[in-house]
Amino acid sequence: MDILQIFDTTLRDGEQSPGFSMNKEEKLQLARQIEQLGADIIEAGFPIASPGDLDATRAVAAEIKQSRVAALARARQEDVDAALRGLEPAEKPRLHLFLATSDLHLKHKLRINREQALDQITKMVRFGRQHCEEVEFSAEDASRTDIDYLCQVVIAAVECGATIINLPDTVGYSTPDDYAAMFREVRARLGAHPDVVLSAHCHDDLGLALANSLAAIDAGVRQVECTINGIGERAGNASLEELAVALHVRNNRYPVTTHLKLEKLYPTSRMLSTITGISVPPNKAVVGANAFAHEAGIHQDGILKNPLTYEIIVPEKVGVPARRLVLGKHSGRNAFRARLSELGFETTDAELAECYRLAILRADEEKEITDRDLITIIHQVRRAQTPAGAKSDTGAALSR
Repeated sequence: MDILQIFDTTLRDGEQSPGFSMNKEEKLQLARQIEQLGADIIEAGFPIASPGDLDATRAVAAEIKQSRVAALARARQEDVDAALRGLEPAEKPRLHLFLATSDLHLKHKLRINREQALDQITKMVRFGRQHCEEVEFSAEDASRTDIDYLCQVVIAAVECGATIINLPDTVGYSTPDDYAAMFREVRARLGAHPDVVLSAHCHDDLGLALANSLAAIDAGVRQVECTINGIGERAGNASLEELAVALHVRNNRYPVTTHLKLEKLYPTSRMLSTITGISVPPNKAVVGANAFAHEAGIHQDGILKNPLTYEIIVPEKVGVPARRLVLGKHSGRNAFRARLSELGFETTDAELAECYRLAILRADEEKEITDRDLITIIHQVRRAQTPAGAKSDTGAALSR
């Protein structure tokens, strides 16, 4: 199988999203965790943005040894100089240059023409390659760029020394078929440069970031840029944990493997939430609170008989301690019996039926039945069944 390089940009693109700013110590803490997770490249920051970002980039570059460390720069001399200063301590540095290539961006944002953009790109890639062992070039807004001009830019960047070409779906505009077709065309035009690595960087504005990333892999991309919890500008980036699990579960479909350690996905997600104070939505794939939680009775019954009925990967595989069978108004009797047994109460059919009836009544008001609720209910049922003057087994039940 081919190796898919995982380029983690949580510390750069992810940090740019509102509410996710991190200081140097927080970036270092998360960078260490991402390195342990197995990301091949960690983008440490955008050094020209501020003195603090330059300082944080240098700190990450000095400490991270296994992963390659990247720094972002526009195709401008001052940007490149700042990025190179940030990368000075790195054992395995990568200079990541970018410039917009779509006519929309060239005209309305940069206010330059195609020839001027191409000149900037070639000069800065050539300069960067003279000062850094590895250069990646990104054509910002590639998915909305004229394909002939895009190929012209890519070939020029490669001939000036770029060995990784990233073609971002910067505004999440593309569909999987369109995105894959773009990469196939670029690869075909790069016939004389078969060793150049093509990279995908997808945003989730239409909810297609993961789908577009997978389509790009189908089209020959061997680096995907993504973030923990999918954080990033606007609706975010392709989610690293979703990509990792999709490739693991559907390894019969995608002929690539990664260096990621899946059991570190959940702890890494939790660390990011702790650092930023922003939790993931409960329905978030892989790492959300409900990703391995089941309330519907039919689902709970299936899980109890064979987890594969309603889970495509066991929670422990991605570092989630255990699945949860949530007891609520949609739950079935088997889930209640299983939870009561875990709490130390073996029930008769009659006891279970009454517990279930009382629990469902309570669930209509409280939404979820807690362990405390369930213990109260089983005691209530057993007290009601105990003849007057007879000794109750409540104490024995509690001791269990």
